[in-house]
Amino acid sequence: MLKFRIIRGGLRLLGIRRASTVPAASPHARRLEYKPIKKVMVANRGEIAIRVFRACTELGIRTVAIYSEQDTGQMHRQKADEAYLIGRGLAPVQAYLHIPDIIKVAKENNVDAVHPGYGFLSERADFAQACQDAGVRFIGPSPEVVRKMGDKVEARAIAISAGVPVVPGTDAPITSLHEAHEFSNTYGFPIIFKAAYGGGGRGMRVVHSYEELEENYNRAYSEALAAFGNGALFVEKFIEKPRHIEVQILGDQYGNILHLYERDCSIQRRHQKVVEIAPAAHLDPQLRARLTSDSVKLAKQVGYENAGTVEFLVDKHGKHYFIEVNSRLQVEHTVTEEITDVDLVHAQIHVAEGRSLPDLGLRQENIRINGCAIQCRVTTEDPARSFQPDTGRIEVFRSGEGMGIRLDNASAFQGAVISPHYDSLLVKVIAHGKDHPTAATKMSRALAEFRVRGVKTNIPFLQNVLNNQQFLAGTVDTQFIDENPELFQLRPAQNRAQKLLHYLGHVMVNGPTTPIPVKASPSPTDPIVPAVPIGPPPAGFRDILLREGPEGFARAVRNHQGLLLMDTTFRDAHQSLLATRVRTHDLKKIAPYVAHNFSKLFSIENWGGATFDVAMRFLYECPWRRLQELRELIPNIPFQMLLRGANAVGYTNYPDNVVFKFCEVAKENGMDVFRVFDSLNYMPNLLLGMEAAGNAGGVVEAAISYTGDVADPSRTKYSLQYYMGLAEELVRAGTHILCIKDMAGLLKPTACTMLVRSLRDRFPDLPLHIHTHDTSGAGVAAMLACAQAGADVVDVAADSMSGMTSQPSMGALVACTRGTPMDTGVLLESVFDYSEYWEGARGLYAAFDCTATMKSGNSDVYENEIPGGQYTNLHFQAHSMGLGSKFKEVKKAYVEANQMLGDLIKVTPSSKIVGDLAQFMVQNGLSRAEAEAQAEELSFPRSVVEFLQGYIGIPHGGFPEPLRSKVLKDLPRVEGRPGASLPPLDLQLLEKELIERHGEEVTPEDVLSAAIYPDVFAHFKDFTATFGPLDSLNTRLFLQGPKIAEEFEEMHFHPKALKDVKGQIGAPMPGKVIDIKVAAGAKVAKGQPLCVLSAMKMETVVTSPMEGTVRKVHVTTDMTLEGDDLILEIE
Repeated sequence: MLKFRIIRGGLRLLGIRRASTVPAASPHARRLEYKPIKKVMVANRGEIAIRVFRACTELGIRTVAIYSEQDTGQMHRQKADEAYLIGRGLAPVQAYLHIPDIIKVAKENNVDAVHPGYGFLSERADFAQACQDAGVRFIGPSPEVVRKMGDKVEARAIAISAGVPVVPGTDAPITSLHEAHEFSNTYGFPIIFKAAYGGGGRGMRVVHSYEELEENYNRAYSEALAAFGNGALFVEKFIEKPRHIEVQILGDQYGNILHLYERDCSIQRRHQKVVEIAPAAHLDPQLRARLTSDSVKLAKQVGYENAGTVEFLVDKHGKHYFIEVNSRLQVEHTVTEEITDVDLVHAQIHVAEGRSLPDLGLRQENIRINGCAIQCRVTTEDPARSFQPDTGRIEVFRSGEGMGIRLDNASAFQGAVISPHYDSLLVKVIAHGKDHPTAATKMSRALAEFRVRGVKTNIPFLQNVLNNQQFLAGTVDTQFIDENPELFQLRPAQNRAQKLLHYLGHVMVNGPTTPIPVKASPSPTDPIVPAVPIGPPPAGFRDILLREGPEGFARAVRNHQGLLLMDTTFRDAHQSLLATRVRTHDLKKIAPYVAHNFSKLFSIENWGGATFDVAMRFLYECPWRRLQELRELIPNIPFQMLLRGANAVGYTNYPDNVVFKFCEVAKENGMDVFRVFDSLNYMPNLLLGMEAAGNAGGVVEAAISYTGDVADPSRTKYSLQYYMGLAEELVRAGTHILCIKDMAGLLKPTACTMLVRSLRDRFPDLPLHIHTHDTSGAGVAAMLACAQAGADVVDVAADSMSGMTSQPSMGALVACTRGTPMDTGVLLESVFDYSEYWEGARGLYAAFDCTATMKSGNSDVYENEIPGGQYTNLHFQAHSMGLGSKFKEVKKAYVEANQMLGDLIKVTPSSKIVGDLAQFMVQNGLSRAEAEAQAEELSFPRSVVEFLQGYIGIPHGGFPEPLRSKVLKDLPRVEGRPGASLPPLDLQLLEKELIERHGEEVTPEDVLSAAIYPDVFAHFKDFTATFGPLDSLNTRLFLQGPKIAEEFEEMHFHPKALKDVKGQIGAPMPGKVIDIKVAAGAKVAKGQPLCVLSAMKMETVVTSPMEGTVRKVHVTTDMTLEGDDLILEIE
């Protein structure tokens, strides 16, 4: 044996020449050299370690794993028969580069052979030599060959001597930036730096100009040093738009060399392969022959043993240039295995045992190409953020499988932790088919089946590649990704299920996301949904509207025999009783029943008003989506919304074009009747809202807000004449329907008769609609009086959602008019079933139910005139502030505040102004007289000040003096309609800004939501981006989560860079800070490097997006950051 080794060492070239004429060594030599391997250690981690372990298991060989401290829980450790810790106390990568530890483990555990895998020490000659010196076989080429092939300059020289064409480059590793300058002066740009002692894209940088030279040289050196333990670089001319073709070779100890054809690795990003294909598509047979012949020639030149890859660039003229030899197994060896049916790892092990290739049945004439194979490297990188590595725990993992699909992975399982310490490769997906299109189809199908949650992956990008026509045609080159920007038009993953789990966990740990007024749990019983007949619902008034338009609709309402009802259960009733918290989920359940059983309703009030912002603010629902879904479920009954005149559905003034556009889009989404009002009955605001609704094609229902008592001669400010005068103006303005909006429920039967009869006599052909609240308990009587006086429509709510601060009982009105000329035509039995559903649904919202603090209505509303919804809110607020026992004082203060402000009509937002002032007075212990006397010194609520400035319009009778002058002093005052002076809002610009912030999924409806409630909408979008849509959750789960135990933790507390704050620079990816290039106070130019981050052995330079001065640096060297963590601030 010793003699043979000496001969082998001294006569290697002779052996190679002999092997060229002798197909195989003699049987005697094989027996002498053959030594079975019984135990293999893989000096690597991850999927390649598992790949080798599986091959060893198939061959009956025992396996040994090594792992770093950071890899304690990694799967490759579990897959081996034995596993040992190495590199204790070392950095994660350094542990796998620590040769003494690895050799020690091998010797102490009787390891016969070491397989290096790829990366790490796989191309380190000193490691191969250390194995040999320790008496452990190295499954790979000899140390001398590893050294020669690992030194890319020497490899070039060998290629030249073998007659293989090479790219112009340096003859030796460069040692200074000056040498790089000299080379670029000689050959021009572009040039490329390459690590002299490793590959895989690490330490590789393309330079296009002198300005880029220094930074790229430093980065390439640093990456090479970190990845391979040696920062030596060589530089060569960069061939533009070549194909990257590599040839798989295999050699034995007897000089036999063969090739297993080529792979096309042209699809690269940052010189790292993303997709590999075997064989290369549309490769000229003569070029294939030259590539394979040169590869074998080069391998024989050095006496190559075991597996390796010879890599070439092929230019657009079909010329090929040798670039390097990878003296190891490649990541993409899988595609070669698939098309040749040769197990390369088996072959590696057998060759290391001393067997010859012919012994293994491997002869060149027997190697055939069978079909096509494609490999996609699925990585934990975010293609939407320049492929920045992502880290975290995999929460969901489902792979794509099936015929023709192979998966090689290690960390791809639920619960796996993806750390920033190592390569981002998650799983290799290999598809095999009869040809390129078939393999691509299989790969597309497999990728579509993947579900990975918890970390970002490049799967959406890979799917775009697989669907690209250039890829499918097989005409790609190394610039394919750069020249196809559409590959980055990624369809965002919905990830709904996992986001819901996040939400449920959040609720269980932190409590409900919507503020809870009282501690009460949702009812454990679900509401009973009554049966709905099969088929479409019967025709209703909406059919008339669609057929005859707003005018015909109004005529049909006026000509209708009997009393018509508007159901407020879907909006105002739950606003008054349940703090507007009823979710679309519960409205949709009962909607089909309503469509089938209440087709004779005048309308359903289900949108606008407070429900619009509350939907986003507290329920995390899109109000537009609510309208769309209810419209689909109730196609036959008109929908009615509350439009606050020039305020639309907001609490302030908006540019006119916003109000007009809002009405237009609301009509398009299914709204029918626009009940337009103004909280002060300020005619300019009312007329704007009417015009906007009319232009949109909606039914205009102008509403007069009611206060006072027209039957009381002593109440002269809001007299019958006042209301009749308003009605005249509104009718002249073209309203289709006239509404009396009695927000506080102040209409007594006598006043109802006076007001409605006067209106009916004056406008005999105009439909009259009366809206009220039942706070006093007289609502049913008042509505019956209105009906008898000539009203066409009155408001009601489902029995279990009526009374108190809501609307009068639907059942009571139906029963009281039954069999009379005012008969509603509604079946009482249907009302009972409807009420039963809402009784159950109301129990789900126990935490918001006004009955938690208010047990009945109260006739003192005739004195304090507090609107229904506000009455409930004030009651809640008083109790939450510890003033429950003083609610009587709050109501008294409300009366005084109203008088201070000049006796206002109290509807949102004017009612809120009065309420704010009342609470201010109670909290500060002020009477009306004291507040008026100290008006110049007091800091009144903002809403009060803005009212006095004129921001919501001019009240009937003018502003109160001298209070107004005392409060405002020198503050500006608005003259005329507040919105008239506002410039139009650029909705297109707003849409562009929203897309930049929230992505492409921005609708015209979103633009209007953002225009009216910018902050609320932004929070809503951020919330749903985190937790997804919650409409699939029942209300019990939405409010309190499931009754299970679960543990959550949050350990990262570094501040985040705010996207909206110019000058805050955030981390573009998770990683470690390895270099900080500026300090506080430094002047920086746009594009200047600020710091360098490292993650998964990739370094990223963070540059300044602006010119300025560094105000503060928030990071230190070696600090670990997450994505968007604040790095520094520039001013």
